[in-house]
Amino acid sequence: MVDMTERRVDSRTEADEAQLDRAVGTVLASAAGDALGSQYEFGPALPNSMTPAFGVGYFGHAAGEWTDDTSMAVAILNRLASGETLEDPLALAEIVAEWRGWARTAKDVGVQTRGILALLSDDADEHAARVASESAHRRSGRSGGNGSLMRTGPVALGYLDRSPDELVIAAGRVAQLTHWEVDNVDACALWCLAIRHAVRTGEPDMRAQLSAVPSERRARWADLVDAATAPGVHPRDFQADNGWVVRAFQAALAAVAGAASLQDALERAVRGGGDTDTVAAIAGSLAGAVWGASALPATYTQNLHGWPGIDAAHLADLARRAVRHGRGDERKPSPDAPPTAQ
Repeated sequence: MVDMTERRVDSRTEADEAQLDRAVGTVLASAAGDALGSQYEFGPALPNSMTPAFGVGYFGHAAGEWTDDTSMAVAILNRLASGETLEDPLALAEIVAEWRGWARTAKDVGVQTRGILALLSDDADEHAARVASESAHRRSGRSGGNGSLMRTGPVALGYLDRSPDELVIAAGRVAQLTHWEVDNVDACALWCLAIRHAVRTGEPDMRAQLSAVPSERRARWADLVDAATAPGVHPRDFQADNGWVVRAFQAALAAVAGAASLQDALERAVRGGGDTDTVAAIAGSLAGAVWGASALPATYTQNLHGWPGIDAAHLADLARRAVRHGRGDERKPSPDAPPTAQ
């Protein structure tokens, strides 16, 4: 006779392990996409016949080295992996401090981000960053760069077992530390909600997240999502202005929506041209949440590394700890890199 209690426990364990694999995939696939797209940054769209490869980046990053996209995400991930919450102003202040420290020696920092960080003192807190961010937006009339969306993936990992409303607030708070424009808030909220949904279910569903957008902006975002997920659409269709958060959102969504696998999603994102590292980093965070870290080829993680001197295994451990709100894995997993598909 089959013990149904044991079966339920086994099924729950398998589900938890699958969700954890997808959570780790959110971070690893984003970093891999970032590194893969680095050498093609600001270049033309690529034909489908060309397979993107890791190489020396536009700004001198080594093959397999992630860029500012992942470096900024790591600062967020560090706080969540330490058991802190993004409702805590002290955690947000620590994120800003890490960004400032990283930016001093970084090979590249986005123009908008660099401008905000340069205005802040060493002891700047969340309030100071928000004031600087809003002031810069008021002066220029815009602040819709894609630098908020490229780093938002880890935010979702701290809210897998919390309400969507809490995640929306957290995503907006982190976005507006440097990017005040409301497009950033909406894009980051939608992307984080889609990641949360994918990690929990294994399914991508951006349309289901649209209710989180205020009603006066919802129809616009519905049209943007529909345009990016229509049959036959490719990231290269959004190459123009993909440094803008809205076009980067659409390009990344198109990469995932039309993909047959995790690797395919990353390659599609890079083939789109333009801001290739950022679009691939954004796409990777959602694609990784759909297919999981185990779907990444070994060649994508074996040389993956970057600021602050960590590798794929360390990044994966941070992701696990973020999901567990700072707790380690009681089952003591191997310190080696997460399982990968050949």
